[in-house]
Amino acid sequence: MADTKREIERKYESDGSGLPDLTAVAGVAAVVDKGVAHLDATYYDTADQRLAASAITLRRRTGGSDAGWHLKFPVAPGIRDEMRAPLSDTVPRALAGLVRSRVRGTDLRPLVRLRSDRDVRHLLDADGRLLAEVSVDAVHAERLTGDGGAVRWTEIEVELADGGDPAFLDKVDKRLRKAGVRPSASASKLARALAETAPGPARPGSPAGPPVTAGDHVLAYVRAQRDALVELDPAVRRDLPDAVHRMRVATRRLRSAFRSYGKILDRDVTDPIGAELKWLAGELGADRDREVLTGRLTAALDELPRDLVTGPVRTRLRTWAHARRSGSRRRLVAVLDSGRHLDLLDALDALIAAPPLLKAAGGKPAKVIAKAVRKDFGALAARVERAMDLPPGDDRDRALHDARKRAKRTRYAAEAARALLGEPAADLVRSMKSLQGLLGDHQDSVMARAALRDLARQAHEAGENAFTYGVLHGREQRRAELAEAALPEVWKTISRDMAV
Repeated sequence: MADTKREIERKYESDGSGLPDLTAVAGVAAVVDKGVAHLDATYYDTADQRLAASAITLRRRTGGSDAGWHLKFPVAPGIRDEMRAPLSDTVPRALAGLVRSRVRGTDLRPLVRLRSDRDVRHLLDADGRLLAEVSVDAVHAERLTGDGGAVRWTEIEVELADGGDPAFLDKVDKRLRKAGVRPSASASKLARALAETAPGPARPGSPAGPPVTAGDHVLAYVRAQRDALVELDPAVRRDLPDAVHRMRVATRRLRSAFRSYGKILDRDVTDPIGAELKWLAGELGADRDREVLTGRLTAALDELPRDLVTGPVRTRLRTWAHARRSGSRRRLVAVLDSGRHLDLLDALDALIAAPPLLKAAGGKPAKVIAKAVRKDFGALAARVERAMDLPPGDDRDRALHDARKRAKRTRYAAEAARALLGEPAADLVRSMKSLQGLLGDHQDSVMARAALRDLARQAHEAGENAFTYGVLHGREQRRAELAEAALPEVWKTISRDMAV
Protein backbone atom coordinates (compact mmCIF):
# COMPACT_ATOMS: atom_id res chain seq x y z
CA MET A 1 0.00 0.00 0.00
CA ALA A 2 1.22 3.49 -0.85
CA ASP A 3 2.26 5.94 1.88
CA THR A 4 -0.58 8.23 2.98
CA LYS A 5 -0.45 11.81 4.17
CA ARG A 6 -3.30 14.11 5.26
CA GLU A 7 -2.85 17.41 3.43
CA ILE A 8 -4.49 20.51 4.93
CA GLU A 9 -3.90 23.62 2.88
CA ARG A 10 -5.35 26.84 1.51
CA LYS A 11 -4.72 28.49 -1.83
CA TYR A 12 -4.71 32.18 -2.71
CA GLU A 13 -4.45 34.33 -5.81
CA SER A 14 -1.20 36.25 -6.24
CA ASP A 15 -0.34 39.26 -8.34
CA GLY A 16 3.30 38.19 -8.41
CA SER A 17 4.41 40.72 -5.80
CA GLY A 18 5.36 37.98 -3.34
CA LEU A 19 4.33 37.47 0.26
CA PRO A 20 3.37 40.05 2.87
CA ASP A 21 5.26 40.05 6.17
CA LEU A 22 4.15 36.88 7.94
CA THR A 23 6.09 37.47 11.16
CA ALA A 24 2.99 39.40 12.23
CA VAL A 25 0.99 36.17 12.33
CA ALA A 26 0.28 35.18 15.94
CA GLY A 27 2.57 32.35 17.03
CA VAL A 28 5.15 32.85 14.27
CA ALA A 29 8.62 33.58 15.61
CA ALA A 30 10.54 33.24 12.34
CA VAL A 31 10.01 33.01 8.60
CA VAL A 32 12.79 30.96 7.01
CA ASP A 33 13.57 31.17 3.29
CA LYS A 34 13.97 27.60 1.95
CA GLY A 35 14.83 28.61 -1.61
CA VAL A 36 13.14 27.91 -4.94
CA ALA A 37 12.20 24.42 -6.12
CA HIS A 38 11.53 23.64 -9.78
CA LEU A 39 8.64 21.17 -10.06
CA ASP A 40 7.51 19.35 -13.17
CA ALA A 41 4.25 17.39 -12.83
CA THR A 42 2.22 15.45 -15.38
CA TYR A 43 -1.39 14.77 -14.42
CA TYR A 44 -3.11 11.60 -15.60
CA ASP A 45 -6.79 10.93 -16.22
CA THR A 46 -9.14 9.16 -18.60
CA ALA A 47 -10.09 10.80 -21.87
CA ASP A 48 -13.45 11.81 -20.39
CA GLN A 49 -11.79 13.10 -17.20
CA ARG A 50 -13.43 10.78 -14.68
CA LEU A 51 -10.91 11.57 -11.96
CA ALA A 52 -11.18 15.33 -12.40
CA ALA A 53 -14.97 15.05 -12.23
CA SER A 54 -14.54 13.63 -8.71
CA ALA A 55 -11.87 16.19 -7.72
CA ILE A 56 -9.25 13.42 -7.68
CA THR A 57 -5.74 14.14 -8.94
CA LEU A 58 -3.11 11.65 -10.07
CA ARG A 59 0.29 13.00 -11.01
CA ARG A 60 3.89 12.05 -11.64
CA ARG A 61 6.15 14.81 -10.35
CA THR A 62 9.89 15.43 -10.36
CA GLY A 63 11.72 18.11 -8.43
CA GLY A 64 11.28 19.16 -4.82
CA SER A 65 11.56 16.96 -1.75
CA ASP A 66 8.71 14.58 -2.59
CA ALA A 67 9.33 13.52 -6.18
CA GLY A 68 7.21 10.54 -7.16
CA TRP A 69 3.62 9.61 -7.91
CA HIS A 70 0.89 11.37 -5.92
CA LEU A 71 -2.80 10.49 -5.76
CA LYS A 72 -5.10 12.88 -3.90
CA PHE A 73 -8.66 12.29 -2.71
CA PRO A 74 -10.83 15.13 -1.38
CA VAL A 75 -11.88 14.76 2.26
CA ALA A 76 -13.37 18.20 2.98
CA PRO A 77 -12.79 21.73 1.66
CA GLY A 78 -9.06 22.38 1.91
CA ILE A 79 -8.34 18.83 3.12
CA ARG A 80 -7.12 15.94 0.98
CA ASP A 81 -5.59 12.54 1.58
CA GLU A 82 -2.45 12.11 -0.50
CA MET A 83 -1.11 8.66 -1.35
CA ARG A 84 2.50 8.53 -2.54
CA ALA A 85 4.53 6.01 -4.48
CA PRO A 86 8.11 6.08 -5.85
CA LEU A 87 8.89 7.35 -9.34
CA SER A 88 8.32 4.91 -12.17
CA ASP A 89 7.48 5.11 -15.85
CA THR A 90 3.93 3.81 -15.41
CA VAL A 91 1.18 4.37 -12.87
CA PRO A 92 2.03 2.26 -9.78
CA ARG A 93 -0.33 -0.65 -9.14
CA ALA A 94 -1.06 0.54 -5.60
CA LEU A 95 -2.41 3.84 -6.94
CA ALA A 96 -4.10 2.40 -10.02
CA GLY A 97 -6.16 0.13 -7.77
CA LEU A 98 -7.45 3.08 -5.78
CA VAL A 99 -9.01 4.64 -8.89
CA ARG A 100 -10.15 1.43 -10.55
CA SER A 101 -13.83 1.88 -9.62
CA ARG A 102 -13.79 5.09 -11.66
CA VAL A 103 -11.35 4.17 -14.41
CA ARG A 104 -12.28 0.47 -14.84
CA GLY A 105 -10.99 -0.71 -18.22
CA THR A 106 -10.23 2.75 -19.56
CA ASP A 107 -6.64 3.87 -20.04
CA LEU A 108 -5.08 6.56 -17.90
CA ARG A 109 -3.24 9.03 -20.09
CA PRO A 110 -1.30 12.29 -19.63
CA LEU A 111 -3.78 15.17 -19.47
CA VAL A 112 -1.98 18.28 -18.22
CA ARG A 113 1.63 19.23 -17.56
CA LEU A 114 2.32 21.76 -14.80
CA ARG A 115 5.75 23.31 -14.37
CA SER A 116 6.11 25.45 -11.27
CA ASP A 117 8.84 27.58 -9.74
CA ARG A 118 8.05 27.25 -6.04
CA ASP A 119 9.49 29.88 -3.69
CA VAL A 120 9.18 28.29 -0.24
CA ARG A 121 9.04 29.81 3.26
CA HIS A 122 8.77 27.92 6.57
CA LEU A 123 6.82 29.48 9.42
CA LEU A 124 8.41 28.47 12.74
CA ASP A 125 7.34 28.94 16.34
CA ALA A 126 9.59 30.11 19.21
CA ASP A 127 10.97 26.56 19.65
CA GLY A 128 11.85 26.23 15.99
CA ARG A 129 8.97 23.86 15.22
CA LEU A 130 7.39 24.02 11.77
CA LEU A 131 3.90 25.51 11.82
CA ALA A 132 3.23 25.72 8.10
CA GLU A 133 4.90 25.88 4.72
CA VAL A 134 4.04 28.88 2.57
CA SER A 135 4.98 28.98 -1.09
CA VAL A 136 4.59 31.34 -4.00
CA ASP A 137 4.11 29.21 -7.12
CA ALA A 138 4.69 30.60 -10.59
CA VAL A 139 2.79 28.06 -12.69
CA HIS A 140 2.88 27.24 -16.40
CA ALA A 141 0.09 24.81 -17.32
CA GLU A 142 -0.04 23.05 -20.68
CA ARG A 143 -2.88 20.87 -21.85
CA LEU A 144 -1.56 17.68 -23.44
CA THR A 145 -4.75 16.72 -25.27
CA GLY A 146 -7.06 18.44 -27.72
CA ASP A 147 -5.91 21.88 -28.81
CA GLY A 148 -2.96 21.92 -26.41
CA GLY A 149 -3.87 25.23 -24.77
CA ALA A 150 -1.58 26.81 -22.18
CA VAL A 151 -1.93 29.30 -19.35
CA ARG A 152 0.24 30.95 -16.69
CA TRP A 153 -0.59 32.24 -13.22
CA THR A 154 0.92 32.80 -9.79
CA GLU A 155 -0.64 31.55 -6.56
CA ILE A 156 0.14 31.33 -2.88
CA GLU A 157 -0.21 28.00 -1.09
CA VAL A 158 -0.25 27.59 2.70
CA GLU A 159 0.09 23.99 3.92
CA LEU A 160 -0.24 23.08 7.59
CA ALA A 161 2.63 21.13 9.12
CA ASP A 162 1.95 17.48 9.94
CA GLY A 163 0.01 17.28 13.19
CA GLY A 164 -0.53 21.03 13.30
CA ASP A 165 -3.62 22.84 14.58
CA PRO A 166 -5.88 23.77 11.63
CA ALA A 167 -6.82 26.94 13.52
CA PHE A 168 -3.34 28.26 12.72
CA LEU A 169 -4.37 28.52 9.06
CA ASP A 170 -7.09 30.97 10.13
CA LYS A 171 -4.40 33.23 11.58
CA VAL A 172 -2.40 33.14 8.35
CA ASP A 173 -5.58 33.70 6.37
CA LYS A 174 -6.38 36.82 8.41
CA ARG A 175 -2.95 38.26 7.72
CA LEU A 176 -3.09 37.52 4.00
CA ARG A 177 -6.56 39.01 3.61
CA LYS A 178 -5.49 42.12 5.49
CA ALA A 179 -2.71 42.49 2.92
CA GLY A 180 -5.27 42.24 0.10
CA VAL A 181 -4.61 38.61 -0.89
CA ARG A 182 -7.74 36.81 -2.11
CA PRO A 183 -8.57 33.08 -1.76
CA SER A 184 -8.24 31.12 -4.98
CA ALA A 185 -11.42 30.31 -6.87
CA SER A 186 -10.01 26.89 -7.81
CA ALA A 187 -9.63 23.97 -5.43
CA SER A 188 -6.43 22.76 -7.11
CA LYS A 189 -3.92 23.67 -9.77
CA LEU A 190 -5.29 20.95 -12.02
CA ALA A 191 -8.84 22.27 -11.70
CA ARG A 192 -7.65 25.73 -12.71
CA ALA A 193 -5.59 24.40 -15.60
CA LEU A 194 -8.54 22.43 -16.95
CA ALA A 195 -10.90 25.36 -16.59
CA GLU A 196 -8.59 27.83 -18.30
CA THR A 197 -7.27 25.68 -21.15
CA ALA A 198 -10.49 23.98 -22.21
CA PRO A 199 -13.93 23.23 -20.74
CA GLY A 200 -14.18 19.83 -19.05
CA PRO A 201 -17.07 17.52 -19.98
CA ALA A 202 -19.78 16.74 -17.47
CA ARG A 203 -19.55 13.39 -15.78
CA PRO A 204 -21.63 10.75 -17.58
CA GLY A 205 -24.84 9.98 -15.70
CA SER A 206 -24.94 13.26 -13.78
CA PRO A 207 -28.45 14.58 -13.21
CA ALA A 208 -29.55 17.30 -15.63
CA GLY A 209 -31.76 18.99 -13.06
CA PRO A 210 -34.06 18.47 -10.07
CA PRO A 211 -36.31 15.39 -10.17
CA VAL A 212 -39.74 15.96 -11.70
CA THR A 213 -41.35 12.59 -12.39
CA ALA A 214 -41.61 9.53 -10.16
CA GLY A 215 -38.91 7.97 -12.30
CA ASP A 216 -36.65 10.95 -11.71
CA HIS A 217 -36.96 10.59 -7.92
CA VAL A 218 -36.15 6.87 -7.95
CA LEU A 219 -33.25 7.37 -10.35
CA ALA A 220 -31.82 10.11 -8.13
CA TYR A 221 -31.73 7.61 -5.25
CA VAL A 222 -30.24 4.89 -7.47
CA ARG A 223 -27.61 7.31 -8.73
CA ALA A 224 -26.66 8.30 -5.18
CA GLN A 225 -26.09 4.66 -4.23
CA ARG A 226 -24.12 3.98 -7.41
CA ASP A 227 -21.94 6.96 -6.54
CA ALA A 228 -21.48 5.59 -3.01
CA LEU A 229 -20.25 2.24 -4.37
CA VAL A 230 -17.72 3.99 -6.59
CA GLU A 231 -16.56 6.48 -3.96
CA LEU A 232 -16.21 3.91 -1.18
CA ASP A 233 -14.10 1.54 -3.26
CA PRO A 234 -10.77 3.24 -2.46
CA ALA A 235 -11.77 3.60 1.21
CA VAL A 236 -12.37 -0.17 1.39
CA ARG A 237 -9.01 -0.84 -0.25
CA ARG A 238 -7.34 1.45 2.30
CA ASP A 239 -9.16 -0.36 5.13
CA LEU A 240 -10.66 2.88 6.45
CA PRO A 241 -13.06 2.59 9.41
CA ASP A 242 -16.63 1.58 8.51
CA ALA A 243 -15.93 1.65 4.76
CA VAL A 244 -16.88 -1.99 4.19
CA HIS A 245 -20.11 -1.59 6.14
CA ARG A 246 -21.08 1.57 4.26
CA MET A 247 -20.45 -0.05 0.90
CA ARG A 248 -22.51 -3.04 1.93
CA VAL A 249 -25.37 -0.73 2.93
CA ALA A 250 -25.22 0.93 -0.50
CA THR A 251 -25.68 -2.48 -2.17
CA ARG A 252 -28.69 -3.17 0.05
CA ARG A 253 -30.24 0.20 -0.70
CA LEU A 254 -29.93 -0.41 -4.41
CA ARG A 255 -31.47 -3.88 -4.22
CA SER A 256 -34.30 -2.56 -2.08
CA ALA A 257 -34.97 0.32 -4.48
CA PHE A 258 -35.18 -2.07 -7.42
CA ARG A 259 -37.69 -4.23 -5.57
CA SER A 260 -39.76 -1.52 -3.92
CA TYR A 261 -40.05 0.51 -7.10
CA GLY A 262 -40.59 -2.38 -9.49
CA LYS A 263 -43.56 -0.53 -11.01
CA ILE A 264 -41.18 2.27 -12.02
CA LEU A 265 -38.03 0.40 -13.09
CA ASP A 266 -38.49 -2.81 -15.11
CA ARG A 267 -37.48 -5.73 -12.93
CA ASP A 268 -36.57 -7.79 -15.98
CA VAL A 269 -33.61 -5.42 -16.19
CA THR A 270 -33.00 -4.72 -12.51
CA ASP A 271 -33.32 -8.26 -11.12
CA PRO A 272 -30.07 -9.52 -12.72
CA ILE A 273 -28.27 -6.44 -11.39
CA GLY A 274 -29.85 -7.07 -8.00
CA ALA A 275 -28.46 -10.61 -8.03
CA GLU A 276 -24.97 -9.23 -8.59
CA LEU A 277 -25.47 -6.70 -5.81
CA LYS A 278 -26.41 -9.58 -3.50
CA TRP A 279 -23.16 -11.33 -4.46
CA LEU A 280 -21.15 -8.20 -3.71
CA ALA A 281 -22.90 -7.69 -0.36
CA GLY A 282 -22.06 -11.29 0.54
CA GLU A 283 -18.40 -10.76 -0.27
CA LEU A 284 -18.31 -7.54 1.73
CA GLY A 285 -20.02 -9.14 4.70
CA ALA A 286 -18.05 -12.38 4.83
CA ASP A 287 -15.80 -11.16 7.62
CA ARG A 288 -17.93 -8.30 8.93
CA ASP A 289 -20.69 -10.54 10.35
CA ARG A 290 -18.15 -12.70 12.18
CA GLU A 291 -16.46 -9.63 13.62
CA VAL A 292 -19.77 -8.26 14.92
CA LEU A 293 -20.70 -11.60 16.48
CA THR A 294 -17.26 -11.97 18.07
CA GLY A 295 -17.57 -8.47 19.50
CA ARG A 296 -20.95 -9.31 21.00
CA LEU A 297 -19.68 -12.50 22.64
CA THR A 298 -16.55 -10.80 23.93
CA ALA A 299 -18.59 -7.97 25.47
CA ALA A 300 -20.94 -10.49 27.10
CA LEU A 301 -17.97 -12.39 28.51
CA ASP A 302 -16.53 -9.17 29.92
CA GLU A 303 -19.77 -8.58 31.84
CA LEU A 304 -19.66 -11.93 33.63
CA PRO A 305 -18.41 -12.14 37.23
CA ARG A 306 -15.03 -13.83 37.36
CA ASP A 307 -16.35 -16.83 39.27
CA LEU A 308 -18.67 -17.65 36.32
CA VAL A 309 -15.79 -17.87 33.85
CA THR A 310 -14.34 -21.37 33.91
CA GLY A 311 -11.77 -22.77 31.52
CA PRO A 312 -9.89 -21.06 28.65
CA VAL A 313 -13.02 -19.34 27.30
CA ARG A 314 -11.29 -16.24 25.93
CA THR A 315 -8.62 -18.26 24.17
CA ARG A 316 -11.19 -20.54 22.57
CA LEU A 317 -13.30 -17.56 21.48
CA ARG A 318 -10.27 -15.96 19.80
CA THR A 319 -9.40 -19.24 18.09
CA TRP A 320 -12.99 -19.68 16.96
CA ALA A 321 -13.15 -16.16 15.55
CA HIS A 322 -9.86 -16.51 13.70
CA ALA A 323 -10.72 -19.93 12.24
CA ARG A 324 -13.95 -18.61 10.78
CA ARG A 325 -12.50 -15.58 9.08
CA SER A 326 -13.11 -16.22 5.41
CA GLY A 327 -10.27 -14.09 4.13
CA SER A 328 -8.54 -10.77 4.42
CA ARG A 329 -8.36 -7.34 2.90
CA ARG A 330 -6.30 -8.86 0.10
CA ARG A 331 -9.20 -11.16 -0.77
CA LEU A 332 -11.63 -8.27 -0.71
CA VAL A 333 -9.38 -6.16 -2.95
CA ALA A 334 -9.34 -9.08 -5.40
CA VAL A 335 -13.14 -8.97 -5.43
CA LEU A 336 -13.10 -5.23 -6.17
CA ASP A 337 -10.56 -5.80 -8.96
CA SER A 338 -12.55 -8.64 -10.48
CA GLY A 339 -14.24 -8.36 -13.84
CA ARG A 340 -17.51 -9.32 -12.17
CA HIS A 341 -17.43 -6.29 -9.91
CA LEU A 342 -16.41 -3.90 -12.69
CA ASP A 343 -19.16 -5.32 -14.91
CA LEU A 344 -21.63 -4.60 -12.11
CA LEU A 345 -20.55 -0.96 -11.99
CA ASP A 346 -20.85 -0.74 -15.77
CA ALA A 347 -24.34 -2.22 -15.58
CA LEU A 348 -25.39 0.40 -13.03
CA ASP A 349 -24.00 3.15 -15.25
CA ALA A 350 -25.89 1.77 -18.23
CA LEU A 351 -29.12 1.57 -16.24
CA ILE A 352 -28.79 5.21 -15.16
CA ALA A 353 -27.89 6.37 -18.67
CA ALA A 354 -30.81 4.51 -20.27
CA PRO A 355 -33.26 3.69 -17.44
CA PRO A 356 -35.79 0.89 -18.08
CA LEU A 357 -38.77 3.06 -17.11
CA LEU A 358 -42.28 1.66 -16.96
CA LYS A 359 -45.56 3.53 -17.35
CA ALA A 360 -45.80 4.46 -13.65
CA ALA A 361 -42.50 6.34 -13.92
CA GLY A 362 -44.33 9.18 -15.64
CA GLY A 363 -47.18 9.29 -13.11
CA LYS A 364 -47.75 11.82 -10.35
CA PRO A 365 -44.63 11.42 -8.19
CA ALA A 366 -46.23 11.73 -4.75
CA LYS A 367 -48.99 9.26 -5.62
CA VAL A 368 -46.74 6.66 -7.25
CA ILE A 369 -43.96 6.82 -4.64
CA ALA A 370 -46.32 6.83 -1.66
CA LYS A 371 -48.15 3.80 -3.04
CA ALA A 372 -44.90 1.85 -3.28
CA VAL A 373 -43.94 2.76 0.28
CA ARG A 374 -47.39 1.78 1.61
CA LYS A 375 -47.13 -1.55 -0.19
CA ASP A 376 -43.80 -2.28 1.53
CA PHE A 377 -45.24 -1.29 4.90
CA GLY A 378 -48.25 -3.54 4.33
CA ALA A 379 -45.98 -6.49 3.59
CA LEU A 380 -44.00 -5.70 6.74
CA ALA A 381 -47.18 -5.58 8.83
CA ALA A 382 -48.18 -9.05 7.63
CA ARG A 383 -44.78 -10.46 8.58
CA VAL A 384 -44.67 -8.85 12.02
CA GLU A 385 -48.18 -10.00 12.90
CA ARG A 386 -47.48 -13.53 11.70
CA ALA A 387 -44.31 -13.67 13.81
CA MET A 388 -46.14 -12.46 16.93
CA ASP A 389 -48.80 -15.14 16.43
CA LEU A 390 -46.24 -17.95 16.43
CA PRO A 391 -45.13 -19.67 19.65
CA PRO A 392 -41.54 -19.12 20.80
CA GLY A 393 -39.07 -21.28 18.95
CA ASP A 394 -37.26 -21.68 15.66
CA ASP A 395 -40.28 -20.80 13.50
CA ARG A 396 -40.79 -17.52 15.34
CA ASP A 397 -37.06 -16.75 15.14
CA ARG A 398 -37.12 -17.19 11.37
CA ALA A 399 -40.31 -15.14 11.04
CA LEU A 400 -38.84 -12.29 13.09
CA HIS A 401 -35.70 -12.35 10.95
CA ASP A 402 -37.87 -12.16 7.84
CA ALA A 403 -39.73 -9.19 9.36
CA ARG A 404 -36.39 -7.50 10.10
CA LYS A 405 -35.34 -7.76 6.46
CA ARG A 406 -38.68 -6.31 5.35
CA ALA A 407 -38.34 -3.46 7.86
CA LYS A 408 -34.99 -2.65 6.31
CA ARG A 409 -36.51 -2.64 2.82
CA THR A 410 -39.36 -0.39 3.99
CA ARG A 411 -36.85 1.98 5.56
CA TYR A 412 -34.86 2.25 2.35
CA ALA A 413 -38.04 2.82 0.33
CA ALA A 414 -38.94 5.64 2.71
CA GLU A 415 -35.43 7.08 2.41
CA ALA A 416 -35.82 7.27 -1.34
CA ALA A 417 -39.17 9.03 -0.85
CA ARG A 418 -37.99 11.50 1.79
CA ALA A 419 -37.11 14.33 -0.60
CA LEU A 420 -40.57 14.07 -2.16
CA LEU A 421 -42.87 13.15 0.73
CA GLY A 422 -41.08 15.11 3.44
CA GLU A 423 -41.76 14.57 7.15
CA PRO A 424 -44.10 11.54 6.84
CA ALA A 425 -41.34 9.64 5.03
CA ALA A 426 -38.76 10.85 7.55
CA ASP A 427 -40.99 9.65 10.40
CA LEU A 428 -41.27 6.24 8.77
CA VAL A 429 -37.50 6.05 8.40
CA ARG A 430 -37.11 6.71 12.13
CA SER A 431 -39.75 4.13 13.00
CA MET A 432 -38.11 1.51 10.82
CA LYS A 433 -34.71 2.19 12.40
CA SER A 434 -36.25 1.60 15.81
CA LEU A 435 -37.92 -1.62 14.69
CA GLN A 436 -34.73 -2.77 12.96
CA GLY A 437 -32.80 -2.21 16.16
CA LEU A 438 -35.19 -4.36 18.18
CA LEU A 439 -35.43 -7.15 15.63
CA GLY A 440 -31.70 -6.91 14.91
CA ASP A 441 -30.84 -7.48 18.57
CA HIS A 442 -33.15 -10.50 18.52
CA GLN A 443 -31.47 -11.95 15.44
CA ASP A 444 -28.02 -11.29 16.88
CA SER A 445 -29.10 -13.28 19.93
CA VAL A 446 -30.19 -16.15 17.69
CA MET A 447 -26.79 -16.16 15.98
CA ALA A 448 -24.92 -15.78 19.27
CA ARG A 449 -26.71 -18.79 20.78
CA ALA A 450 -25.81 -20.91 17.75
CA ALA A 451 -22.18 -19.86 18.10
CA LEU A 452 -22.18 -20.60 21.82
CA ARG A 453 -23.53 -24.09 21.21
CA ASP A 454 -20.71 -24.65 18.72
CA LEU A 455 -18.14 -23.33 21.19
CA ALA A 456 -19.53 -25.49 23.99
CA ARG A 457 -19.32 -28.59 21.79
CA GLN A 458 -15.69 -27.83 20.91
CA ALA A 459 -14.83 -27.21 24.56
CA HIS A 460 -16.47 -30.46 25.65
CA GLU A 461 -14.62 -32.45 22.98
CA ALA A 462 -11.35 -30.90 24.19
CA GLY A 463 -12.11 -31.89 27.78
CA GLU A 464 -12.74 -28.31 28.91
CA ASN A 465 -15.43 -27.06 31.25
CA ALA A 466 -18.36 -25.79 29.11
CA PHE A 467 -20.25 -24.14 32.00
CA THR A 468 -19.54 -20.55 30.93
CA TYR A 469 -20.97 -21.10 27.44
CA GLY A 470 -24.20 -22.27 29.04
CA VAL A 471 -24.35 -19.14 31.21
CA LEU A 472 -23.83 -16.90 28.18
CA HIS A 473 -26.42 -18.89 26.24
CA GLY A 474 -28.96 -18.32 28.99
CA ARG A 475 -28.29 -14.59 29.00
CA GLU A 476 -28.69 -14.43 25.23
CA GLN A 477 -31.95 -16.34 25.53
CA ARG A 478 -33.17 -13.75 28.01
CA ARG A 479 -32.24 -10.91 25.68
CA ALA A 480 -34.28 -12.51 22.93
CA GLU A 481 -37.26 -12.95 25.26
CA LEU A 482 -37.11 -9.28 26.24
CA ALA A 483 -37.04 -8.23 22.58
CA GLU A 484 -40.02 -10.45 21.80
CA ALA A 485 -41.91 -9.06 24.81
CA ALA A 486 -41.25 -5.47 23.70
CA LEU A 487 -42.29 -6.03 20.08
CA PRO A 488 -46.11 -5.82 20.46
CA GLU A 489 -46.00 -2.37 22.07
CA VAL A 490 -43.39 -1.08 19.63
CA TRP A 491 -45.42 -2.35 16.69
CA LYS A 492 -48.63 -0.90 18.11
CA THR A 493 -47.02 2.54 18.27
CA ILE A 494 -45.67 2.29 14.72
CA SER A 495 -49.01 1.11 13.35
CA ARG A 496 -50.84 3.93 15.11
CA ASP A 497 -48.45 6.53 13.75
CA MET A 498 -48.82 5.18 10.22
CA ALA A 499 -52.61 5.39 10.49
CA VAL A 500 -52.53 9.11 11.36
